[in-house]
Amino acid sequence: MTYLGIDLGTSSVKLLLIDDAQRIIGSQSAELQISRPLSGFSEQEPADWIAATGQGARALRAAHPVAFAAIRGIGLSGQMHGATALGADDGVLRPSILWNDTRSHAEAAALDADPRFRAISGNIVFPGFTAPKLVWMRNHEPDLFARVAKVLLPKDYLRLWLTGEHVSDMSDAAGTSWLDTGKRDWSDDLLEASGMSRDQMPRLVEGTEVSGHLRPELLSEWGLSGPVAVAGGAGDNAAAACGMGTVAAGRAFVSLGTSGVLFAANDRYCPRPESAVHAFCHALPQTWHQMGVILSATDALNWHARTSRESPAALVAELGSTLRAPGVTFLPYLSGERTPHNDAAIRGAFVGLDHATDRAALTQAVLEGVAFAIRDNLEALRAAGTELTAVTAVGGGARSHYWLGVLATVLGLPVALPADGDFGAAFGAARLGLIAATGADPLDVLTPPETDRIFAPEPALRDAFDHAYARYRALYPALRD
Repeated sequence: MTYLGIDLGTSSVKLLLIDDAQRIIGSQSAELQISRPLSGFSEQEPADWIAATGQGARALRAAHPVAFAAIRGIGLSGQMHGATALGADDGVLRPSILWNDTRSHAEAAALDADPRFRAISGNIVFPGFTAPKLVWMRNHEPDLFARVAKVLLPKDYLRLWLTGEHVSDMSDAAGTSWLDTGKRDWSDDLLEASGMSRDQMPRLVEGTEVSGHLRPELLSEWGLSGPVAVAGGAGDNAAAACGMGTVAAGRAFVSLGTSGVLFAANDRYCPRPESAVHAFCHALPQTWHQMGVILSATDALNWHARTSRESPAALVAELGSTLRAPGVTFLPYLSGERTPHNDAAIRGAFVGLDHATDRAALTQAVLEGVAFAIRDNLEALRAAGTELTAVTAVGGGARSHYWLGVLATVLGLPVALPADGDFGAAFGAARLGLIAATGADPLDVLTPPETDRIFAPEPALRDAFDHAYARYRALYPALRD
């Protein structure tokens, strides 16, 4: 038997095929385009998601015909928060409004001012979340809003095409501002406050449950004998956590990608919305997760590389392998910041430049500034009651051993680097497909990867980094004011 993971990202759809032993057989990707008709707008056509998924499936079938024909389970992962508005006939009413669309900032602020939203959903109402997008439609596209029969998140529109069912999972639904995150159910109060009703919402399942089965037409088109179970799946970060085995309380990973994420699994619901920490349902029943997000991680290094006219790898190589004491301070707020400040207007800075400052000193400051921002997330999680003993590093930035040494020393925690492999959202989705199709114990399937190396905090530099972090913390209010 084989199992397919489908990850609907913002820039591409990725399909990944695994066998019973969770060995990766093959993967395919198909690109997606974003439309930005006005400043702050970010949209995609749902038909493009279907076309890209079909393209990837055909390519995967051509490359691995025997394994593809043995598919018995499919798991879904996807970009969160997108609003896909459907009419009574399931026709798409307008392009889907994506997670990085900021047009509904006024509507988000108005909803967030209603104390019920933070109290029930456990989160700030961010402009990227789904609820304010529908309020924006009510205010600016009233004729279309009046025709809305269902609202689906992006991956759940793919599910509709795959199964014919209107279903979402708990982890993705938690990012709408309509879910009672503690009770794992839609909140009638929050729906009513944004002009919506429960019958416009999809049915909810856990990420490991069967949400439906592949339609006969697709079974025939893809050459499958069936039945093929489609799992509830997960939002992209929760799916990546399933790929990393970050599902039991106390486990955490830090992602050094374009943005940065500190993700911790919890066995209880631990909201602290005032810290801008996300408290969402996880993909497993009766599990939750907390997540802090910084907006510029490797993106900050890429910016420094562009201005230096050098590659990021070459800049990091100039630092060598031995950690240095902090000098110049860098604040990585190049496009605002999410956790803990929730500040879209703040911008970055270098502080402490002198005649001796060279390019390597600036590179060092950039890596340290991102690490300090992630420590801000760690402190926010601690304030919400979560204590971590170690983290696993993933993402492009994890290729830099110097950066991981800085991160370990700044966080005061061991940082594990996994052995080579693909542990991303598509792999996590495939694992969920396996669980749904076979009924396997999730904890037997969602195991962490082998560790290649552990980076320990550098004791001789810990005090210097603690002082540098205090200086970093003092600079945000100065910049803001």
